[in-house]
Amino acid sequence: MSERDARTRWRLVLGAPSDEVLGADGRVELSADDVKRDEALEALYGERSGSRSRAGGLGGSSPRVARWLGDIRTYFPSSVVQVLQVDAMERLGLRELLAEPELMEAVQPDVHLVTTLMGLRGVIPEHSKQTARRVVRTVVNEIEERIRARTVQAVTGALDRAARSRRPRPADIDWGRTIAANLKHYLPEHHTVVPERLVGHARRAHQLEREIVLCVDQSGSMGPSVVYASVYGAVLASLRSVATRLVVFDTEVVDLTDDMDDPVDVLFGVQLGGGTDINRALAYCESRIERPADTVLVLLSDLFEGGIAEEMLARCARLVASGVTVVALLALSDDGAPAYDEDHASALAGLGVPTFACTPEAFPDLIAAAIERRDITAWAAGEGIVTAQPG
Repeated sequence: MSERDARTRWRLVLGAPSDEVLGADGRVELSADDVKRDEALEALYGERSGSRSRAGGLGGSSPRVARWLGDIRTYFPSSVVQVLQVDAMERLGLRELLAEPELMEAVQPDVHLVTTLMGLRGVIPEHSKQTARRVVRTVVNEIEERIRARTVQAVTGALDRAARSRRPRPADIDWGRTIAANLKHYLPEHHTVVPERLVGHARRAHQLEREIVLCVDQSGSMGPSVVYASVYGAVLASLRSVATRLVVFDTEVVDLTDDMDDPVDVLFGVQLGGGTDINRALAYCESRIERPADTVLVLLSDLFEGGIAEEMLARCARLVASGVTVVALLALSDDGAPAYDEDHASALAGLGVPTFACTPEAFPDLIAAAIERRDITAWAAGEGIVTAQPG
């Protein structure tokens, strides 16, 4: 980067007041495009190095906001656009303005925008709802396109490896193939074969090998995680070899399994915000589990329990003891772990429940490791993921 480019960037960061500090010799002459960038930043952040929090602003004008959104998409890269949109939600009151369809058409769709629309769903006027759904579907389709192939590959591969286990359960042993594989261990004096390697039956077509339960906290801070969980739920539900259930909760519990084939319907059925009763949600999931040893339960929550914490922990311990593979995800997003209850995270780790935040890209491999009943904590360490430690 040249010195001039560096000075231009600092000028855009600091705003017009920096000209007075730099003086005539240090002042940067902005190009026409940089002037547009500066105007867009000024409208959002005001005099960036001054005392006022907002000098220009966008007011309450929807057309003006739409133009501003068009400008930032023209003059900034996508990653910066997403940051500016998130800041605009807070600083400029875009949550209210998003109720206007022409504004939603101008916004660059991303996970944070979907989260905002989920929170707005109760107040979006009828004439804007179809536009909102189109925006959400754009993001959902992009996420699904990104994750589907990797998820299908990871899950089906894990199921195949689990089926070829050298330690099948007694009912799953294929005695004919086991004897054939161990003929070299025939003992003539005893007229018998010593089976050093057990061979399991191949999976029957369309047999449900695993049950996956996604138990998702819909409190406000979990918005991006809810978006990704909904799309992953739809992809997993499309696989015939696993049975997938999607449960969302705050102080109430809603089973959205029947809507999983369309994540957009799921997301518009979610109500972000409110309290949290993890114990109640786990009780519901526990009541629906029929084959504990073949079940993976993913609890997606920041663990701020509003219910009875002791019962929540006792229920998790009971699920683990019954054979359920339980994993607690503090977040399923690219944003890292949000604020979470560290005491509950440590307590769950002490019960044998791996507890950590996970990126969407790592989630398929996590599910694969759980299906194969591998050590999830060891898997996470291998991925460079920091897990909660027992207290």
